[in-house]
Amino acid sequence: MLRLLGITVVAAVVLFTAPQARAANIIEEWGSVKAPPAPALHAVTVDPKTTALLVVDVLHQTCNEKRRPRCVATLPTIKKFLSEARNHKILVVYTDVPHTSAADIWPEVAPIADEPVVQGILDKFINPDLDKILKAKGIQTVITVGAASNGAILHTAAGAVQRGFKVIVPVDAVAADNSYIEQYVTWDLVNAPVMADKTTLTTTDMIKFSP
Repeated sequence: MLRLLGITVVAAVVLFTAPQARAANIIEEWGSVKAPPAPALHAVTVDPKTTALLVVDVLHQTCNEKRRPRCVATLPTIKKFLSEARNHKILVVYTDVPHTSAADIWPEVAPIADEPVVQGILDKFINPDLDKILKAKGIQTVITVGAASNGAILHTAAGAVQRGFKVIVPVDAVAADNSYIEQYVTWDLVNAPVMADKTTLTTTDMIKFSP
């Protein structure tokens, strides 16, 4: 009887003290959280035959001085890299969102010739056309540029990885509403489960094209 009573007392102590031993929740810890070291950027060489450039939602509605000025600031970088990609005959695919069209894409980075435009929200692979276009061309790696880091860039990168593609994200050619958003998404891209092994961070001038 005494042994049973002792076990009951121990169980009660554990039950009522365990919650007190738990760490504070993230809201309570918010002010003390320190950012981890910046993830490394890597030089990459891509095969133009198996690589596609995804120009994501560079639209007047989503990339403008009022809503997302950091996106507008990336336009010259995207324009330059887009020209290099086209010179190496890389497949270029654009995305937009419902109630927009290719005409809403900033003219300096707009599609030319028969470059396809795929419509969707967040993960652009929800539109099956994107996966079909890429796989029909034998694409194995996608480079994502555009907006927004915490929206279509993050979710499309995740969608690409889930469909067997490798992902390259040049951090100088993606943007969000502010630097904090860009920071946490950039860290998450190469630390999230599954994505970490398939995603490479770089800059546009660190990307080279194989012959």
